[in-house]
Amino acid sequence: MKVLVTGGAGFIGSNFIHYWMKEHPPDSIINLDALAYAGNLENLLAYKDTPRYTFVRGDIADRDTVFPLVESVDIIVHFAAETHVDRSILDPSIFLRTNVMGTQVLLDAAKKYKKRFHHVSTDEVFGALGPHDPPFDETTPYDPRSPYSAAKAASDHLVRAYHHTYGVETTISNCSNNYGPYMFPEKLIPLFICNLLEGKQVPVYGDGLQVRDWIHVTDHVRGIDAIIQKG
Repeated sequence: MKVLVTGGAGFIGSNFIHYWMKEHPPDSIINLDALAYAGNLENLLAYKDTPRYTFVRGDIADRDTVFPLVESVDIIVHFAAETHVDRSILDPSIFLRTNVMGTQVLLDAAKKYKKRFHHVSTDEVFGALGPHDPPFDETTPYDPRSPYSAAKAASDHLVRAYHHTYGVETTISNCSNNYGPYMFPEKLIPLFICNLLEGKQVPVYGDGLQVRDWIHVTDHVRGIDAIIQKG
């Protein structure tokens, strides 16, 4: 199988590529990444000269880049997204362009060439849980609370719409916070570690009583593999 991974130079995408290359040795991967602030090719130096791995620098909103790549693969695994909540508050426009318009371009290509499309989303589209609320599940109403989560919610709706309207074969995963290797330094766990090592204070939102749910990134990509194989 030939897999197109978008955003494969980022934290979760690069971990997915490491996992897939190890667990599916006959398969090949094309990594499409714009190398924005959170993309880092050093995450994937191990595959620099591997014939099964190809890197393409490009924007998922660029149809001239996306369509030939999608035509050449069997499945799209879509990680590419602007993800940082604070950045989305400062400038929502880039989040809408990448997360919504970029997803639409990929879906248009998947529709044209009849390709399987897996969309990697977030649990933040469901809003926030109170201390005694039941966990989110697939039936939880959408209630995004930031420009980031609103843009991801919009992309989820687009994926479902392309399935129901055009028959595109799609799956969606909505995961909670990931941690593990290649995590971008501004994210909570590495930010706290770096600040504390340097004797700096750590930023705490509100009264500090918020609770976050965490999953190791390898468990997340194993889950995506299960969805691709059986979803």
